[in-house]
Parts: sequence; C-alpha cells; structure tokens
Amino acid sequence: MLSILAAGSVFFPGLFLLSKHCLKSIPGLRWSEGDAVIVSARLVSSIQAIMASTAGYIISSSCQDIIEDQHWLTCSYIWFAVPYFVYDIYAMFMCYWHKLQVKGHEVDNGSKSKAMAVRGYLRREFLMILHHVVMVTACFPISVFWRQGKGDYFQGVMFLAELSTPSVCLGKILIQYKQQHTLLHKVNGAVMLITFFLCRVLLFPYLYYVYGRYASIPFYRVPFEVPWQCNLGAALLMAPQLYWFSLICRGALRLFTGRSSRSRKPTAPVKPDYEGHEPMTQSANGYSTQMVGRDTPAMSH
Repeated sequence: MLSILAAGSVFFPGLFLLSKHCLKSIPGLRWSEGDAVIVSARLVSSIQAIMASTAGYIISSSCQDIIEDQHWLTCSYIWFAVPYFVYDIYAMFMCYWHKLQVKGHEVDNGSKSKAMAVRGYLRREFLMILHHVVMVTACFPISVFWRQGKGDYFQGVMFLAELSTPSVCLGKILIQYKQQHTLLHKVNGAVMLITFFLCRVLLFPYLYYVYGRYASIPFYRVPFEVPWQCNLGAALLMAPQLYWFSLICRGALRLFTGRSSRSRKPTAPVKPDYEGHEPMTQSANGYSTQMVGRDTPAMSH
C-alpha cells in the first residue's frame, strides 16, 4: 500500500505541474503563470473527482452484500487519493496568491507578504482546509483500519459524492474569468445544483435508507441501531455540505432571477484583507452569493 501512497503523492502534484507547463508553453495558449495555476488546479480536482466517481461506481455495483462484500479497489483508491488532499491545500493557496495579483494588487514575494497572504488564506478558506485536514487525519484511518474490511459498498457510494466536483470547478473558472453572462454558466449552474444535492446532500439519508432495508428496520430507527460513531461521522461530514449547498442555492437564485450585485443596497466598508487590500468575496463552491456581475473566485470535494 505504501507504493500506492507514493504513486498518489507523485501523480497529483505531477499532473498539476504538467498542466501548468503546457498551458504556459503550448503555442496559441501561452497563458500567464496565474491563469495556468488556477486552471491547472481546477483540472486536477476534476480528474480526481472523475477517478473517485469511477472507482465508487465499480465498488458499489460490485457489492451484493452491502456489509460483508469487499472490493480491492476500495482501500487501494483511498491510499492513492489521500495525498490529493494534502496537495490541494497547497494548490488552493497558490490560486489564492495569484488571485490577489489578478485583482490588481501589488503582491511582492517577501516573507512578510507571504506570511500575511497565508493568514488571509487560512481565514478565507478555513472550512475547506479543515475539511481536507479531517479527510487525511480522521477519514483516512477510519476508512482503512477502523472498518476492518466491512462496508465497502458504503465507501463506494461516498466516492460518488465527487460527481458534483467537475461542475463546481467549471463554475469557479467561469466566474474567475467573468463569464457569468454565458449560457454555459447557467447550464453548469443548474447541473452543479442538481448533482450537489443528489450526491452530497442526499448522500447520508440514502446510506441510512439502504442500511434500513438491509437490516429490515424502519428508516427512522436506523440512527438508533448503528454505532454512535457512524452517526457522529455522518453529522460532521454532512454539516459543511449543507452549508455549501445553502450558499450554492443563494448564488443560483441570483443567477436565474437575474439579480445583480449592482442592484444591491450599498454595504458598509469591508475590512482590508491584508496590507490594505480588499478581501475577495466568500465563495460557495464556485457560485457565490454575489455571483452575478462579480469576479468571485472560489471547494468535495
């Protein structure tokens, strides 16, 4: 398994660097460093999501007994994917750093400026960073060791939550480059809203429903029959999904009703992010609550 872990540690950063190099050097493209970094990070996230969803479909469709059946791909992909969450914390910071420059801020490379940027990044992306840290420090050992080979079906279905990520990433790119007026943006917004709701919000209710059928108990009794650790884990993982989904809904409402940030009442001045820079607006997995007419850089995972 250590070889699989090493492969993931090379694959995701390597794919990011390769994509960035191609976007900067291919004739006809020759994107700037910042553009190449931002798009490459989204591309790697999308590829990881496609791989996880594919693995999840294979696993869940192969398990007839949802508790006892095992599939070799379950633990293998967990070992392979866990370095992604470490890499993505760094990639998100690089995106944040370059977005400061995209917004016209003069950002030097001094250690003091970088330290201030790190503090701003930690404040702005705290929930996403916490999500990634929990995935590595808690979900990884639980999925690999605590389960003791049981419940591969449930793990496979949880992988399918990543089906929403490609549309989230595309939404971030379209907003970053001010394409909110396009049909693609609206279609992608609808797809993201639907897939996020089905694959993330309904994920744990579905798993509880499936277990209830397996154990021949009513749905409402399932939380009282499963180990308390399962209920706690489900609640902790579900909470940020509901928060992000609420932001997505608010952003989608603005998109499809045509409400623009220009029609909003003036708000109080915002506190500078650092060194006098205005902070970037809080993202909602690609669709902010001020998404229409705003450049709102942005989360699944």
